[in-house]
This record gives sequence, C-alpha cells and structure tokens, in this order.
Amino acid sequence: MTIIGCVLRVRPFVTLAGALLTIAALCMAGSSCSSEGSDSAPSTLPSGSAATGTITVFAAASLTSAYIEIGDAFTAENPETTVTFNFASSSDLVNQIIEGAPADVFASADQTNMSKLTTAGGNAESPTIFATNSLQIIVEAGNPKKISGVADLTGDDLIYITCAPEVPIGRYAAEVLMSAGVTVTPSSFEENVKSIVTKVSLGEADAGIVYTTDVIAAGDQATGVEIPADINVTATYPIVVTAEAPNANGALTFVDFVRGEQAQRILATYGFAAP
Repeated sequence: MTIIGCVLRVRPFVTLAGALLTIAALCMAGSSCSSEGSDSAPSTLPSGSAATGTITVFAAASLTSAYIEIGDAFTAENPETTVTFNFASSSDLVNQIIEGAPADVFASADQTNMSKLTTAGGNAESPTIFATNSLQIIVEAGNPKKISGVADLTGDDLIYITCAPEVPIGRYAAEVLMSAGVTVTPSSFEENVKSIVTKVSLGEADAGIVYTTDVIAAGDQATGVEIPADINVTATYPIVVTAEAPNANGALTFVDFVRGEQAQRILATYGFAAP
C-alpha cells in the first residue's frame, strides 16, 4: 500500500472548522496525514509491512515437527521469506542467544529459560504463551517391562533416562517424581527430550518422562503410559522476538502467525493444547 503524506495549508479566509473537515475527509479516504515539519520517528516494526528475507527461529526440541509444518504454512503466506530453525533444549538455545547467536525468534518449552532471556535484556517485546503440553512416561513399543505408572520406574533392573534440571523436561520430570513421592536414579542425562525418545524407541533405555506430543510423534516406535493429572505438570511455551533480531519485522510477523488460528490448528494436531 502506498502511503500518501499530505500537507494542508490553510488560507486566511478558510475557517478552522472547514480545515478540520478537509483533514477528516482526506484521512477517511485512506491517506496518511501529518503536519508539515513533524519530527515523530517512524516505527521500527511498521504495522502491516510485508515480511521478507530469512527469519531464524530458535525453538525447543519438542516443537520440531509442529514448527516445521508451521514454517511451511508461514512461507506459503509470505513467499518472500525463508524460515530457518535451530532446534535444541531451551537451556542451550537461550545461552546461545545471550552469547550473541543471531536469532530472530525464541520459542521456549518453559518460563524459566524465557525469564533468563528477559533478565538479560534479550527480548524486544513481552513474551506470550502460545501453547501448553503435558507429560507421559515413554517406553519401548509394546511396553515389554509392563510399566503402569511412575512407581514402576524405581525397579533395580530398569534403565530410566532423563535430562539435566536446566533442561525443561528434566525439571518437569523431577517435579512429577517429587509429587509422586518417588525417588529414581537416572542411568544417564540426555541432551534434550528428543534424545530420550530416540534411546527408548531403540531399546537402549527402558523408560523416560517426555511430553505427550513426543509420544504422539513417536507413533508405533514407542508406547506412552499416562501420568495422573494430580501429579502431572503443565508445560507452558512462551515465544518472543529477540532484542537483536537481524530481521525484526519478519520475526514479529512469524510470532503473530504462531499465535494465530492456522498455527494453533497445526499445534493441536501434534497434541499441543491452547494457552
């Protein structure tokens, strides 16, 4: 859309009321009017400007499948853009951004790591929650160990794996075990939730606690065991444009898209719940 700047010069015999009516008529017709000599600075993220260029999105590993589809849908609507993703644990991603990695958008699997970014002044706006998730126990396909609940994870011959506490799924899993009054010694601490899914699916570990969406994504490669609501955790996913975003306008457009109806429908098909 072409924005037309108009300057109105009022002759002495024109009444003030007439001038105001003229201004109103021009603005109602779609022109953008400003007084001559205005020193107001233009917005750095102009509303309605077309998104172009590469948009780099740092997103939690549990968002991988859903975000790839969202990225395809976004570029279909914004053909002059390219979306690139960096999927990893939220703790790794926020450290990379704080250390100067060029990210336009950060989507975290928890509030803790998002708060780490905002505390460091790494956000260009206030983060908003765009999705939630729940947890399940993931076991090998067919559940050969016959695990029926969290208490079964204490078996001496059972290989239970998780992530370190700074990784969202590691902290969420610890909260579930604490709520259940169960103490489990992990056999290993994995890099991110996808590593837990892979090891359990391949039979290299017997069980882990992951997001419900990860069990769905695993399909027939693994089986999920429900965790009762009274000890389960609701994982919240906030998103934000970063303070040093190389493509700030593209980032804002992508974040708005994630919050919108089409992206929310895509997230729902992968098992994510609305904020």
